[in-house]
Amino acid sequence: MAVAVVAALISFMPCLARESGTTFVKEALEPYLKTGELPGAISIFDNNGVRETAIVGYADVASRRPMTFDSLFMQCSQTKGFCGVTVAMLVEEGKLSLDDPVSKYLPEFKELWIQTSNAKGVRTLTKAKNELTVRMVMNHTSGFPFELPNYEAMGGWSRRMPLRSVAAVAATLPLQFEPGTKGLYSNVGIDIGAAIVEVISGMRWEAFLKKRVLVPLGMNNTTFWPTKKQLTDRIELYEAVAGKPAKWIKDRSSMQCPYGDDRVFSSAAAGLWTTVNDQLKFYRMLMNLGKGDNGVRILKEDTVKTILAVSTRPKGMSGYSLGLSAPIEDGENAWIGHGGAWGTSCMVNWHKRQMKLLLVQVAGRPTPWEKAHRVAADKFFAAQIDSAGVDAYTRRMK
Repeated sequence: MAVAVVAALISFMPCLARESGTTFVKEALEPYLKTGELPGAISIFDNNGVRETAIVGYADVASRRPMTFDSLFMQCSQTKGFCGVTVAMLVEEGKLSLDDPVSKYLPEFKELWIQTSNAKGVRTLTKAKNELTVRMVMNHTSGFPFELPNYEAMGGWSRRMPLRSVAAVAATLPLQFEPGTKGLYSNVGIDIGAAIVEVISGMRWEAFLKKRVLVPLGMNNTTFWPTKKQLTDRIELYEAVAGKPAKWIKDRSSMQCPYGDDRVFSSAAAGLWTTVNDQLKFYRMLMNLGKGDNGVRILKEDTVKTILAVSTRPKGMSGYSLGLSAPIEDGENAWIGHGGAWGTSCMVNWHKRQMKLLLVQVAGRPTPWEKAHRVAADKFFAAQIDSAGVDAYTRRMK
């Protein structure tokens, strides 16, 4: 097992990265592994090429199958950042403006209504005054609800219907507030953004994503349709139980089996499967301001800096850019990234070339290790790590 872990580490690490020798994460998570509350986790902290990597617990507790960097997992809402990148590409190419009306591309959004009350079963609607824009659907200020009505009855995030149909249904829903005036986290809004990408590109969003992002970055194991072979090495899903070992579950109503068959539709807001090796390629591209570790440029530096790495919301709101959590104002301590429903998260700081990644597959609450992991991250980035060896090696390579 130890040999396999070392091999997995070598397979993804850039040649100049080295392990820090610190064990902050292992020590922080150990109590929750002993109680079984945490089935398993992969954590990576990266401070400008100096890393602390931890692989603890199991992908499948019952069979004691270990986690690896090539084990498949559901990243859920981390999919939103992938949609943000595809929208940013079209902005960069001059094919789209964030302030374009959504109705320019999807005419059914020309007339929208806001639900102002719901008293005694009678809904009162008022016609929206503000124009719904691409910016609003991508930064969660559109006013759309979290999900479509009865989406779980349809099979969850990735088994509802094609993206263009999701948008068409969404256009019939009443908004919760005047577009652009408040924030409300919405899968529906992100999927509308993906439908716009489809209209402009003339391609299905998932095909555009694969052609323009996944293939160029070498993300060969990221998909909405995992194969049976891939699923044999999936990280199993567990449900959190307070003070007790996490309980294995087959699926959740929001992400239902079977996976990978012809009943699955892509969702730009959730549903994308990936591996740690692949996810690192995507987030390091963001950390490198649009350039993959393989040298392929996905976006211009300025595009990442201006519409992905900083909030696109009005002043006074929490930070969100295009499908990514982002700072209200940029600065050397600014982090961008996203989390997922089963406890995954990845954040990067392009100024300091730092990253913090956590992979778990645990649904529900409580998840007490999250605070412990944040404390471990603070300790790692605060530590005075001697980088002389890395610096010397870098100079030899110049």
